[in-house]
Amino acid sequence: MLNIVGLVAIIVFYILILAVGIWAGRKSKSSGVDADSEDVMLAGRNIGLVVGVFTMTATWVGGGYINGTAEIIVSSGLVWCQAPFGYALSLVFGGLFFANKMRTEGYVTMLDPFQRKYGERMGGLIFIPALLGETFWTAAILSALGATLSVIIDLNNTTAVIVSACIAIVYTLFGGLYSVAYTDVVQLFCILIGLWLSVPFAMTHSAVTPVAETTKNWLGGLTAGETGLYVDSALLLIFGGIPWQVYFQRVLSSKTALRAQVLSYVAAFGCIVMAIPAVLIGMVATSTDWNATDYDGTIPIPPEDQKLVLPLVLQYLCPEAVSFIGLGAVSAAVMSSADSSVLSASAMFARNIYKLIFRTNASEREIIWIMRAAIFGVGTMATVMGVTITTIYGLWFLCADLVYVILFPQLVCVIYLKSSNTYGSLMGYIIGLFFRIAGGEELVHLPALIQYPWYDATDNLQYFPFKTLSMIISFITIVTVSHLTKYLFESGKLPKHYDIFLCVVNIPEETYGLKDRPSPTEEGEMTVISASRKGLESNGKINPALKFSKSDLLNAENESEPPSPRHLANNLAKEKQEAQLSSEDSTGL
Repeated sequence: MLNIVGLVAIIVFYILILAVGIWAGRKSKSSGVDADSEDVMLAGRNIGLVVGVFTMTATWVGGGYINGTAEIIVSSGLVWCQAPFGYALSLVFGGLFFANKMRTEGYVTMLDPFQRKYGERMGGLIFIPALLGETFWTAAILSALGATLSVIIDLNNTTAVIVSACIAIVYTLFGGLYSVAYTDVVQLFCILIGLWLSVPFAMTHSAVTPVAETTKNWLGGLTAGETGLYVDSALLLIFGGIPWQVYFQRVLSSKTALRAQVLSYVAAFGCIVMAIPAVLIGMVATSTDWNATDYDGTIPIPPEDQKLVLPLVLQYLCPEAVSFIGLGAVSAAVMSSADSSVLSASAMFARNIYKLIFRTNASEREIIWIMRAAIFGVGTMATVMGVTITTIYGLWFLCADLVYVILFPQLVCVIYLKSSNTYGSLMGYIIGLFFRIAGGEELVHLPALIQYPWYDATDNLQYFPFKTLSMIISFITIVTVSHLTKYLFESGKLPKHYDIFLCVVNIPEETYGLKDRPSPTEEGEMTVISASRKGLESNGKINPALKFSKSDLLNAENESEPPSPRHLANNLAKEKQEAQLSSEDSTGL
């Protein structure tokens, strides 16, 4: 029977989130003559410190994170609860090695450095696993929310998924990252308050044995044969958690590179703090005599229902009012993940696929409308999959593996390896994909073509850390093929016309440096601004996000050859001097 009180509570919560999202969206320059796609994607790179902390934490603290943490405590034990520390370390390493470099270069999406170095088509290929990861992740958490609402207020699963997705899509359409960031603040507060409020009631329920006395139920264990699998999973979380647009979306929206790093470190701490109540709820679930509650399901809770552990604890071990508040927390967690994932995938499509491949002369308003269409499309696709596909978590796990195996070595090479080129990137992509697929995946019934040491044929389970091996093979392939092709072309062993990707000896003379000058930040970041000759922006090797003066553009249009760096520097100095004189005149008046 539908729980009317619970339904009203959810409606009130959704109205609050929608109102905050629409209010925040008013800050966005998404219409009129001031339309700016970068402003919509990155909130004008003007996210404040407090909001930045919340939205960076929300990178990983979502529905899958909260529900999954409680589930793993019940199914495998605390020892196997790797996500909180794994994702926290991914934020730390992301801040240490990638945030500064990406933000300093002024990129707009994670794909920008790939298209700048390898060309737009290779960037489009790298877009595929990034898109699949974001879409399947959104579908998985929407599916989890539907199951949660059906347990607590007996709301139809399909209705719950569709309504929740529509709310997230609507406010994301209105305000882009502004709406996502400000609703993250409200949603994380709801998670923190809702779950922490539920914990004392659950732990003191008469059917619950004190968790200190039931260590054997929730601690779990690790055998020697499982060490390889354990290490593989940990490394996947740590390094596979870096190359996601949802993370770099927050990094690139920061005011400065230094702030992007600081936000990453603070968010790492936030990830651990936000996981504590979910861990405690998982411990409580393993310490509960479910026969002494109103729960009428199978006891012990079967594996297929363990993903519902958190809502079951809220429903049967907490007072009704508290369970509704906790339900709001779970809904908030799901929406804080869904909105940012949908925006991330849409921003990459609008900018890196539509703009740089198909419509290089597209206006800002056109890009914004394409991004809105993509938000609707990605959201709809994730919603349909969340309702219809039963193996959605398996698909997401496989996509997350592809992000680790394919995108992480690609990101390392494009940022740190100057000698890498398109040939190495393409071969690394193919080889990494092959070895990951060949390892099999039981969750989607994919058989193993390669049986590594310690393979369990009964469960189709690889105990060898083959995902990390596949990632290393992909990295070595990128480095080796890049150096080999460089040697073959530069030594003349391969004719110049065989350089079909135009990245070794057939490099077009289409970019030139305007000037090395410090960006207007107190950290003194240095930014190299690149421009192209008229009509050559479609190569994808420049960074359209970086700005330069009108004089530079006029000179570049009117001259048959690009203006010299000295000439451009003189123009910039002249404009600066005129601005100072104008300022002095206005002060004198």
